Amino acid sequence: MNISKWKSHPLFTGTIILTATGLASRIIGFLYRIFLSHTIGATGLGIYQLVFPILALCLALCTGGIQTAISKFTATYDDLTPLGCGLCICITLAGGCTFVLYRYAPWLATHVICEPACTPLLRIISLSLPFACLHACFNGYYYGKNKTGIPALSQLFEQVIRVFSVYLFYLIRTENGAEMTPALAMWGTVCGEVAAALFCLSTFHFRRMHLSASVTKRLICFAAPLTGSRVTLNLFASAEAILIPSALTAFGCSRSDALSVFGTLTGMAMPVIMLPTVLTGSLSVLLLPAISEAAVKNDRKKITQTIRRTVELCVILGLCCTLVFLLLGHWIGSLLFGSALAGSYIVSLGFMCPFLFLSGTLSSILHGLDLPLYTFLLNLLGCGLRLFAIYFLVPKFGLYVYLWSMLLSQLAQSAAYLWLLIRIGRRSRQK
Repeated sequence: MNISKWKSHPLFTGTIILTATGLASRIIGFLYRIFLSHTIGATGLGIYQLVFPILALCLALCTGGIQTAISKFTATYDDLTPLGCGLCICITLAGGCTFVLYRYAPWLATHVICEPACTPLLRIISLSLPFACLHACFNGYYYGKNKTGIPALSQLFEQVIRVFSVYLFYLIRTENGAEMTPALAMWGTVCGEVAAALFCLSTFHFRRMHLSASVTKRLICFAAPLTGSRVTLNLFASAEAILIPSALTAFGCSRSDALSVFGTLTGMAMPVIMLPTVLTGSLSVLLLPAISEAAVKNDRKKITQTIRRTVELCVILGLCCTLVFLLLGHWIGSLLFGSALAGSYIVSLGFMCPFLFLSGTLSSILHGLDLPLYTFLLNLLGCGLRLFAIYFLVPKFGLYVYLWSMLLSQLAQSAAYLWLLIRIGRRSRQK
């Protein structure tokens, strides 16, 4: 990849901005998880984490494909028609999801999440959906205009307001002699989404928005397949997260211990493992247009060199992260979270890093080659492997089987991506 060429390209500057703000946001979020682990405890963190798969599923339904559609069609229209039509679609869907979550929170908490304590959290988080959709639509508009600064800053602003509001709630509660609760932490999420939406609105220069039935139809037709795939993947991921405490209970843990273990894994260990992915995530942003451009020009040499360098970089970075987590994982868990179990999980999950980085960047290359169906199917395969482990193996052998299934799924996805790219390369040489 010719870096000097990219320096003059707006995408390069945008990627640097996204990397810097993404890293800052990830670090703030990481420190925030440490704070929560000490204030609401592992069990409270487990209850808190159980609600987010439902939120992610609703966001996938409301904004999964519309944000991308707004970005695409903004570049082809001089006015705000795509944004206006996209906002109408997203806000309508968000209103329906908010009503369902708020009205049926007791049923969802009892029969879907299998944790009645999540009822107030579901009602609270439902209030954030319209603001999150508003935020996503404006981000899509600015991405379409190649103005990544505002979305990046809004993401950082959302994170700062979330942490600040929760810390303020914590000070008020402790001053009154009460304890911090997961519900208050959830209110912080709402405050962050409201702040991000207002930030985007404050930077937007309003002109008349036209609503067009034809544009709305084009947005829906473009977004429907993306939304369908993202909803499907989020549905599997939600089932994966929700089933873990139940599987641990079947293994012999009490419900409180199961939630504590779940909170330790998802709220402590996983944020540590995912912290370095902000670097490969930014690499993926650069890879997609670079590969797309090379594919249009039929520049097989450039595609081959980019794939080779990507694999080398991801493997080297992944092995370095694995070494760090193997050597310092126990120390990180004990020092940051006061949890030896978190340290043990960090060490076990550290082996996943090279394959985690590879699967993310290679999937971006496949998107650049206009082969998104393969990434969807392979992600679905990975979710299926993990669900099999949760449903059939964790009740018999415990959570470490699930950790190794995560490693196996990432390894299988990375190998499949490489095999597909090699096969595609051989076919192109034969033509």
